[in-house]
Amino acid sequence: MATADRWLIAGLGNPGPQYAGNRHNAGYMCCDEVARELGVTFKRDRSRAFAATGTLGSTSVVLAKPVGFMNLSGGPIAALRNFYKIPNERVIVVHDELDLPFGTVRLKLGGGDNGHNGLRSITTSLGSRDYHRIRIGIGRPPGRMDPADFVLRDFSPAERTELPEIIGRAVDSMRILVEHGLAVAQNEMH
Repeated sequence: MATADRWLIAGLGNPGPQYAGNRHNAGYMCCDEVARELGVTFKRDRSRAFAATGTLGSTSVVLAKPVGFMNLSGGPIAALRNFYKIPNERVIVVHDELDLPFGTVRLKLGGGDNGHNGLRSITTSLGSRDYHRIRIGIGRPPGRMDPADFVLRDFSPAERTELPEIIGRAVDSMRILVEHGLAVAQNEMH
């Protein structure tokens, strides 16, 4: 496959074992699952990301997990985009979404950041909002809990039992998106 057709898939999260089970790490979890399915290993890249290359369906992909904290995700993603010469319309960012009920998976192209510091950093670094997003719903915090505290909490035991199926749907939507485009992926997954 020509590298001109390559996609960059970036999962958002915070590095380190203390964050591994956090709601904010749904993007990392998704990229870890794709890497497992493809049999590829992440390696530290000079772009300040863990990166791996493989083939998803028949499409060449670069998987990335920025190693800086969420609000610094844009620099590493832009560096990988530039290195692999991937246009913004073939960049997918997988992230947690407070404004979707837990377990919902939605795809879109472009849009605002809805207060998500990772998306804000990426939009600034890419110089555009026109990249794909796979949004994994984590729901709103209970009561008056600060959303910043909520996203840095681990998924509950009940949520963890559902998580493999949710991550699986996100991976399926990613595969359909790179193979058949956004409209087909939205029709099949929404």
